[in-house]
Amino acid sequence: MEWMGVFVDYGIIGFLILLSVIAIGIAIERFYFFRHVKLGTFTDRKSLEIELTRKIHLVATIGSNAPYIGLLGTVLGIMATFYTIGRDGFMDTGKIMVGLALALKATAIGLLVAIPSVALYNFLLRDIKVLLNRWEREHGRKRV
Repeated sequence: MEWMGVFVDYGIIGFLILLSVIAIGIAIERFYFFRHVKLGTFTDRKSLEIELTRKIHLVATIGSNAPYIGLLGTVLGIMATFYTIGRDGFMDTGKIMVGLALALKATAIGLLVAIPSVALYNFLLRDIKVLLNRWEREHGRKRV
């Protein structure tokens, strides 16, 4: 069961950090695209909307699932702590608290990934709405 602590520290937390990098990378790429998109090159609203919303579902997915991944790490860490208590019998409370603190670290990191991801997703949606409204204003609210 010791492997569970290593899995939480390196597997779950490493995965959450990777998801964070992916969400931030996508958001940066989308913000850059939004700043340089030429609305006049799109003849219909749907093709513009498809281009603007490309990949932002990944940011939303990361934001909505990161807390659950962190919670999984917490549950596994607590299970490992309880297993160690059961195997060793009486344990020093310091060891128990260290084990539980390490387990809760996964939830904290999950939240640290989720909160900015959801915020970035909302900022991206706002920019998309602004660009679509600007396109509609320039093209006389044509909908194709």
